[in-house]
Amino acid sequence: MLAMTVSAPVAPTRSQAGIHHHPSDEHLLALATGGLPVGIRLVTQTHLELCRSCRERVSLLEAVGGVVLEDQPAAPMRADALDRALARIDAIEQESPRALRVAGPPPLPAGAVWPKALAHCSATRWRWLGPGMRWSRVNVPEAPEANVFLLRIGAGKYLPQHTHDGVELTQVIYGHFHDGRALFGPGDFDKADGDVHHQPVVQDGSECICIAAVEGRLAFDGFIARWFGSLVGM
Repeated sequence: MLAMTVSAPVAPTRSQAGIHHHPSDEHLLALATGGLPVGIRLVTQTHLELCRSCRERVSLLEAVGGVVLEDQPAAPMRADALDRALARIDAIEQESPRALRVAGPPPLPAGAVWPKALAHCSATRWRWLGPGMRWSRVNVPEAPEANVFLLRIGAGKYLPQHTHDGVELTQVIYGHFHDGRALFGPGDFDKADGDVHHQPVVQDGSECICIAAVEGRLAFDGFIARWFGSLVGM
């Protein structure tokens, strides 16, 4: 999940060469075909904002999908299909627009950028999780059940060891952490499941901020860690 470091402030717009960890082609294909849950999709789209190579990969997958659709035999349609579609469009246009009130993100350090993918979402203030550790719940209007949150961990601090009862995505937007498998920095993406047992540790020099989404639960090793995780919804 997250572990983080405090070095000189590092903006998430670091060079493309600095991003070392990316979603798999299977994951990007699921994004291109609309097969990802909302929370997982938002974290993935946050990565795409920072990673040109993954944006290009998704564009290629979408283009290939369009060619495949063109090669499929035409499907029969109801005689009134066009009229029904136009009627739905008219109904949408006639609805009175509702103002969307979005609370801004919690305060971020200089160099950290709130993802465009979350521009329509609100987030709570930073909440205490432990010494040097804070978190913020991200509220997703179109999917209130989505388990999306920010973690802000101080330099040298770490999350308890854990594995996963489902899937956890982590996108680094500021700082660095090492989880025993690899070093993750701004722009890096991580997907962990039940095969991964790790302990993210923030590197010395700077705090670390990540956006995360969880499908299922994190399985912490210790009782106290499990109790704290349940408070956050991990």
